[in-house]
Amino acid sequence: MVLHPPPHQHEQFILKSALYSRLLVLSLTITWRILASPYDSSAPLNLPCLTANHTHTHTLPQSQTLLLPKLASALENGIVWDSVYFVRIAQCGGYEYEQTYAFLPLLPISISFLSRFLSPIFAPFVGHRAVLAFSGYLICNVAFVFAALYLYRLSMIILKDPEIALRATILFCFNPASIFYSSIYSESLYALLSFAGLYYFVKGGNNLASLFFALSGCARSNGVLNAGYLCFQTMHRAYNAMFQQKRTALALGTVIAGALRSVFVFAPFVAFQAYGYYNMCKGRLPDELRPWCKARVPLLYNYIQSHYWGVGFLKYFQLKQLPNFLLASPVLSVALYSVVYYAKSRPENFFSLGFRTSIEEKSSGVVFLSDDFYRSKKAGNVENSNLTKRKKVTEGAVGEVHMAEPATRPGYFSACVLPFVLHLAFMAATAFFVMHVQVATRFLSSSPPVYWFSSYIMAHPTKYHRWGYVIWAYSAAYIFLGSLLFSNFYPFT
Repeated sequence: MVLHPPPHQHEQFILKSALYSRLLVLSLTITWRILASPYDSSAPLNLPCLTANHTHTHTLPQSQTLLLPKLASALENGIVWDSVYFVRIAQCGGYEYEQTYAFLPLLPISISFLSRFLSPIFAPFVGHRAVLAFSGYLICNVAFVFAALYLYRLSMIILKDPEIALRATILFCFNPASIFYSSIYSESLYALLSFAGLYYFVKGGNNLASLFFALSGCARSNGVLNAGYLCFQTMHRAYNAMFQQKRTALALGTVIAGALRSVFVFAPFVAFQAYGYYNMCKGRLPDELRPWCKARVPLLYNYIQSHYWGVGFLKYFQLKQLPNFLLASPVLSVALYSVVYYAKSRPENFFSLGFRTSIEEKSSGVVFLSDDFYRSKKAGNVENSNLTKRKKVTEGAVGEVHMAEPATRPGYFSACVLPFVLHLAFMAATAFFVMHVQVATRFLSSSPPVYWFSSYIMAHPTKYHRWGYVIWAYSAAYIFLGSLLFSNFYPFT
């Protein structure tokens, strides 16, 4: 794919691409629903909430019919798979069953909040549940558009290459898990909050980044892993303060600040577990308590994932799950090559966790090395060094990058890509060994290195001319397959 907009128009181009990609996915979804019969026809069922205290305040009397019943039916038919839980939680104003606590509250709260403004206007036409569905669709698709914008801004800072950053963002706009970003799922909100947090993180706004990371943990449980970026930064800054600057007090302050920010990121998820414990365990007789309530550390989320969905280390390694491993193999392969390629190209940086990266390269980084020590180094030495050490990068076989001297490497080989690669490696290993492996397609779809590496490959058509076509074919196939299967209640990732 060749992209020609000038750099100053890239953000506008991205917003249009993100919007067009959502329109494409929604159009395919509607088309497949018309042409195919759903596997499960229970989507329109709307059972009464268990409690009277819920947000269903604009229900029409049974004697009154909807003004737009076909539109109402179309919206409610889109409430499939996990969407059922998100809409139900928003509709009933809380968590009615133990297994529903697997679905974190940010998306249901957002749906409930928006529907309060829309229901008085639209409920007479389509009913309250359809308004909830529309609210969910609106939130998720708008969040995706802004997530794409933040990914581009993040990529520009990290890669320092407008064309590769643009291509990586366009790949995200048409990623293989696109159907989930246009459905009532938490992927869009999580991507927006994670990319925004990472953008402000690399810009030096750690407090604002921590807020976005904490909110991402309210959307998806893996949002707490974003605390790893703060820990990585803290580790390097504390090391530099202690051993380079010989300032023990600064090192201690750095560790305390990093720990507080990490705790802040974990706090919403921990608070939600406490909320579940209070609702499910407090005030019950001993023989009524669920097994997890009696545990020394009562983690509701872990119990639900294991008990209801069979999630656990190597639990999915069964012969009958081979088709699901094949379904996840493309994204896992891209993730594996992303990590291995970086490790082979930057072995010293990778295996030392960045501690053996040169001062010159660290000073140009933006993730974990923007402290006063490296600013002074940059002002004193690096600027002059960069003027005299312009290096030409020549590329050979896969995994080899030859440079005359250890100057700052551009793009995907930059030192500041390392924490992103390590984060991807942990996510991919978790998806492969612990989770339902087919979920890896959407689980890894919000990891920037997947798109950065793919964009790097596509930027070198003479070397990897076939892989660019393979990546686009993979994305297109999963967009079409996902919109067909998922929208009609058939299994897909």
